[in-house]
Amino acid sequence: MDLMGLARLFSSPRLLGLSVLQHLCPRRARWAGGREGPSWLQATGLTWSTPAAFSSSLSELPPGPGNQKNTGGLSSDLSQPSPTATPDEEEEEESFGTLSNKYSSRRMFRKSTAQLYNLRIGGQSVEEDEERELEPKSWRGPGNSPYWYFLQCKRLIREGKLAEALDLFERQMLKEERLQPLECNYTVLIGGCGRAGYLKKAFRLYNDMKKRDLEPSDATYTALFNVCAESPWKDSSLQSALKLRQQLRARNVQLNLKTYHALLKMAALCADLRMCLDVFKEIVLKGHTVTEETFNFLLMGCIQDKKMGFRYALQVWRQMLSLGLKPSRHGYNLLLGAARDCGLGDPEVATKLLLRPIEETALLQSPAGRRQARKIAQAGVGGGMLARLHVEALERQLFLETSQALEGPPDLQEAQSEVDTTEEPNHTVALTPVALQPSLTGLKANLLSLGTVPPTVVSLGTVATPADRLALMGGMEGFLGKMVEHGLQPDIKTLTLLAEVVAPGSPEESSLLATLDVHHVEADVTFFNTLMRKKSKLGDLEGAKALLPVLAKRGLVPNLQTFCNLAIGCRRPGDGLQLLADMQKSQMTPNTHVYSTLINAALKRLDYAYLIDILKDMRRNNVPVNEVVIRQLEFAAEYPPTFDRYKGKNTYLEKIDGFRAYYKQWLKVMPAEEIPHPWQKFRTKPKEGDQGSMMEADVDRGLGGR
Repeated sequence: MDLMGLARLFSSPRLLGLSVLQHLCPRRARWAGGREGPSWLQATGLTWSTPAAFSSSLSELPPGPGNQKNTGGLSSDLSQPSPTATPDEEEEEESFGTLSNKYSSRRMFRKSTAQLYNLRIGGQSVEEDEERELEPKSWRGPGNSPYWYFLQCKRLIREGKLAEALDLFERQMLKEERLQPLECNYTVLIGGCGRAGYLKKAFRLYNDMKKRDLEPSDATYTALFNVCAESPWKDSSLQSALKLRQQLRARNVQLNLKTYHALLKMAALCADLRMCLDVFKEIVLKGHTVTEETFNFLLMGCIQDKKMGFRYALQVWRQMLSLGLKPSRHGYNLLLGAARDCGLGDPEVATKLLLRPIEETALLQSPAGRRQARKIAQAGVGGGMLARLHVEALERQLFLETSQALEGPPDLQEAQSEVDTTEEPNHTVALTPVALQPSLTGLKANLLSLGTVPPTVVSLGTVATPADRLALMGGMEGFLGKMVEHGLQPDIKTLTLLAEVVAPGSPEESSLLATLDVHHVEADVTFFNTLMRKKSKLGDLEGAKALLPVLAKRGLVPNLQTFCNLAIGCRRPGDGLQLLADMQKSQMTPNTHVYSTLINAALKRLDYAYLIDILKDMRRNNVPVNEVVIRQLEFAAEYPPTFDRYKGKNTYLEKIDGFRAYYKQWLKVMPAEEIPHPWQKFRTKPKEGDQGSMMEADVDRGLGGR
C-alpha cells in the first residue's frame, strides 16, 4: 500500500483506520488522536485535520455503556498529546499483574489493633515529641481557679513543701493551664520564701508580680522584709531591704504595724541597734501603737552588740515597763539570751544608768531636750510629740558616752552629793553578783524592776560571766519570780537558757530538774544536752554520764548531739575510744562534729598516737572531712617554731613524724564533706527540655557563691 492509500484510509470518517492501526502497532496507537500526525507523515509533508464527519459520527453513537466507555477513552486520548514511552514505563507494563504471585502463598493474615498502631506511630514520632517538650503544653485536666491554686500552695507551704508549691504555681498554673495569677498567689509564695530565707526567689516573684500590673498588699511587703531578715546573707539582704524601703518612700506607701515589725526585725538581724531605733522612731511618728512585740525586736537588736548588749537590753526592758506594757515569755527568753551572749560594757556607765530610777536617768539628756520636754508638759500637747521625746531620750541613754555619764547634769551631781553625805562609809558596798556571800544576800538587786535598789548599793562590780549577769536579774529564783508576777510560766526554752547561764556546779543548777516538775514542763533532749555540755567542759565526764539514766527514765533517746557533748569530756585516749565503741554498739555512726571534738581534745594534749587512732576510726566509718577538721589536723602536723630535734629530746613531739606520714596518706583516701546550699532543697528539679527552670537554678547557684 502506498502512502496515498494509507492517508486516505486514516481520513475515513469511520473508525476503521484507528482499529487497523491498533492491530498494526498497539504502542503507537496514541498518536492517532493528534492533529499533525506521526513524524514520518510530517516528513512527507502530508498532514490532516480531524474531519467534522468523524466527530459527528461519534456523537451519533447510541448511549450504551460500552459505547460511553469507548468514547470516553477515545476523547481522553484525543485531548492529550502523545508522548513517547520511556523504558521505565515499559518495565511497569511488563510486570503488571505479576505481583499477586508474591502473596498467593500466604494462608494467615494478622489483623492490627489500635494499640499496636499507636505504639508504632509513637515510636516513629519520638523526635517530634522531644521537640514539642520545649514548648509549654496546654492543660488538658479540669479547669482550676487561681484561688484554688492559692489554697493548694498555702497547704503545701504549711506542710514544709515550698519546692512543690513553687512547681505547682510556675509549671502547672502558669505554663500548662495558663491562668492569670492574682495578688494572693504571689503573696503566699513570697511568704513561704520569707520563712525559708529564699531571698532571690522572693524578689523574683515580686518583680514578676509588678510586671503583671498586680498591686502588692501590706502582706507582700511584710513577707519581703521578713525574707531579708531570714536570709543567710546579711549584707545582700540589707541592701535589698534598704532599696525596697526607699522605693516605698518614693511612692508614699503607708506601712502598717506588722510591716514595720518585719522591717524592725530585718534591722535587728542584719544591721545594728541604731537602725532599729531609727525604725522605732518612724513607728512612733506614724502614730502606730507600740506593743511588747515592738520592744522584743529592739531586744533582738541589742543582742547583736556582744560588748554592751546586756546593758542595752536592760535599758530597753525598763523603758517598756515604764510605758505600762506587759512583757511576754519571748521577751524573757531574749533577756536570757542577752545575759548568755553579751557583756555589760563599762561598769561605771552601767552604774549611772541602771542603779538609778528611770526618772533620774531622764535627766541625763541634754539641757535643750529637758527644756523642750518641760514646755510640752506645761502646754499639755498630745502623746505623739511626747512619745517622740521618749524615743530620743532612750536613744541618748543607750549611746551615752563614758565622759557624759560620769559628768552628768548639775542637779544630778548635787543629788548624788547629798546621798553621799548622808550615807555611812561602813555601809557603802559594791554589788558584786558573782559571790552571793551570806552578809550580802540581802543586797541582791533585781534590775528588771523599776523600783530603786537598796541605798547601800552604790556601784556595780565585775560582771564577766553569764552567771554574773543572771545575778543582776535576781538569780534564777528572782527571774522566775518576775515571770510569775506578770502571769507567765516558763517553757522548756526558758529553762534550757537558764541551764546555760547558771553557774556550773551551783545549787541553782542542781535544782533545775526539780524546777521542771514544779512548773509542769516536759523536758527534751536539748535540755539534758545542755547540762551534759556544762559538766563535760568542767572535766566531769562521770557526772555527764550520770544524766543518761535520768534521760532514759523520762522516755528520751540520746542523739548525736548528746555523744558530741560527752566527747568534750573525753580527755584521755581510753575515754574517747570507749565512746566510739559505745556509739557503734548503739548503731549510731559518729559524725564530723564528734570526731572534731575528739581531735580537739587530743590536740590539746599533743597525743599523736590518740590522733592516729581517731583518724583510723574515722576512715573505717568513711565519715567525710570538713574544713574545721582539716584546719585542726594541719595545725597538729606543723612543727612548733622553737622545735629543734637536734637540740634536745621532746617527749610530746616524738611521734610527730609518724603522724605526718599517716596524715598524708589519710588525706588521699578520705572523702570531703559537701556543704549543701541553703536554697538547694527549694529548687525544683527541671524536666528534660525545661530550660527555664535550669536557668533559674544556675542563677541561684551563682548567688550562693556570693
